Amino acid sequence: MNRENLLFGCIGLLLGLIVGFVGSNYMNRSSAPAVGSLATDQTALPENHPSIDGQTETAMIADVQATLELADQEPDNFDAQVKAGEMFFRIRRFDEAVKYYTRASELRPDDRQVMVNLGNVNFDAERLEEAEKWYAAALEKKADDVTVRTDMGLTFLLRKPKDIDRAIAEFNKSLEYDPKHALTLQNLVVAYTEARNFEKANETVQRLEEADPGNAVIPKLKESISKAAANGQGAG
Repeated sequence: MNRENLLFGCIGLLLGLIVGFVGSNYMNRSSAPAVGSLATDQTALPENHPSIDGQTETAMIADVQATLELADQEPDNFDAQVKAGEMFFRIRRFDEAVKYYTRASELRPDDRQVMVNLGNVNFDAERLEEAEKWYAAALEKKADDVTVRTDMGLTFLLRKPKDIDRAIAEFNKSLEYDPKHALTLQNLVVAYTEARNFEKANETVQRLEEADPGNAVIPKLKESISKAAANGQGAG
């Protein structure tokens, strides 16, 4: 591991040069921006972010280094493993994130949030079957977690080969718990379009319009359905 590069990446995150790490969309999850070199230009910071002076930056460097050292020096420290895993996940160093989250899981096998974290990091690393495994474990503990179930549905929609029927089943199960969950409805439209079930796709768009009238994705979904129907094939 190149500790210097790692520190620059972590610091870049902590100074606010990356906003968020697990977004939403495909329509539920999206990739965070890649980490560039450490910037000190205050204009690069998010709006309303406090200015960063040299003293603050030095303190952040020390905190990052302390976090990583503690996790490695105390492999039985659950909180330290989770914090290190989060740090690596946010800078998209997935292998390292899995390493620390796995340590945490071994320390507390029944911790549901760690299961979700392992699902998320494997999802973003495009290890979709592995992500499915962790999401399923988390759902055994809380079946009504709509976000996790929808993400699990996406693992079936995005893998190769796709399992569209299973994806649709999971999305519909999510909607049993929250019928107006916009991101699930979006994904269900995509899945029905992929399955060339245009009637269901259009019905689901109508549900989405009722649940979230201002959703900017709706026109794109309608266009996708129209093009797929005209071409006689599923979208994507």
